[in-house]
Amino acid sequence: MASTTNRIKILYTIPNFDTAGSGKALLHVAKRLNPEQFEVHIACFHNRGSFFKVVENSGIPVHILQYTTTMKPYYRGLLNCYAISRMLKKIQPDIIHSFHYAADYSEALSAKMAGIKWIYTKKNMSWGGSSKNSWNLRTRLADAISVQNTDMMRQFFNHSKKATLIPRGVDTTIFKPLPANELIRKQWNILPEDRVFMCVANMVPVKGIEILLKAFAKTVTKHPNWKLLLVGDYNNDYGKKMVELQKQLNLNKEVIFCGKQEHIVDYLSIAEMVVLPTLNEGRKEGSPVSLLEAMAAGKNVLASNVSGINDQLAHFKKHLVEAGNTDVWASALNANFDLSKAQHSSIGEEFRTHVLKNYPIELEVKRCEQLYLKLYES
Repeated sequence: MASTTNRIKILYTIPNFDTAGSGKALLHVAKRLNPEQFEVHIACFHNRGSFFKVVENSGIPVHILQYTTTMKPYYRGLLNCYAISRMLKKIQPDIIHSFHYAADYSEALSAKMAGIKWIYTKKNMSWGGSSKNSWNLRTRLADAISVQNTDMMRQFFNHSKKATLIPRGVDTTIFKPLPANELIRKQWNILPEDRVFMCVANMVPVKGIEILLKAFAKTVTKHPNWKLLLVGDYNNDYGKKMVELQKQLNLNKEVIFCGKQEHIVDYLSIAEMVVLPTLNEGRKEGSPVSLLEAMAAGKNVLASNVSGINDQLAHFKKHLVEAGNTDVWASALNANFDLSKAQHSSIGEEFRTHVLKNYPIELEVKRCEQLYLKLYES
């Protein structure tokens, strides 16, 4: 498929911009591709979601397109794929890069029917069970795969010539050490003597928030001036259970559910430490950007020793905590609560230096560009 310009035309596909996490990851790369080499388009199922307006305002053309289909019964699925392939041909991309999180292979099949090269990003550690065959088909149909961590590479794509390791990056000009935002402290009634640590994650079971709450409850007697901010959407069954657990553990004054927030950097400015207690089960992590943002902002971090995180903290083994172990997490919290603000700041400087070298967004973009050029020239 030849582009209508001299540039390589990339079509990014994503189901929606409802939750913004994957959408932000897509946009961070898409808007930074070299405009002299690449022409960028985006396709998604609908125009709902608060982040959709941000995408529209980026100036990148957006196509509202149902680019996947149910494959059973198979004859109907194949007919639908052919219809989708005709819609893709109208856009005329040279390469489609899918940010769809699911084990769907209809998009890849449609791209094949249209004669368009197709890439997908593997974003989590799910593979087996009922979705195994679909993941295998998705991978077999792909021309290339962007892999987010080394465990993925070993477990799912060992010796595969299609797979390229491209971890997430972060904008270090936005996420950087900043003075404490006093409006945020005032909003949540955080006193001058209070010390803050936080977790940035939408409330889903794999994030292990119950482990964090139980571990924190074991430390509050010794460290009564520490407050935990939980920043992320908790408007679901799991989130409601965590609110109930907070009450059961008598942490009403020590734990603050802040809900989903747009300007995370403002919240990071008032924290000394950021934690991520992901469980070692289910989909786990791919390359958690919330941890990279905290590190770039010069914060001390603690996180579970699971896939994705253990790449990011490979040089900081003491900051990896056994996933799902309340006592070990309590011990790690206690040890870090004993540190002074100056010590937290010093550790945070080391983390920022590590991100500047290994995880800037420019490096992620460069790796994507190299992958596109290699695929196009092949």
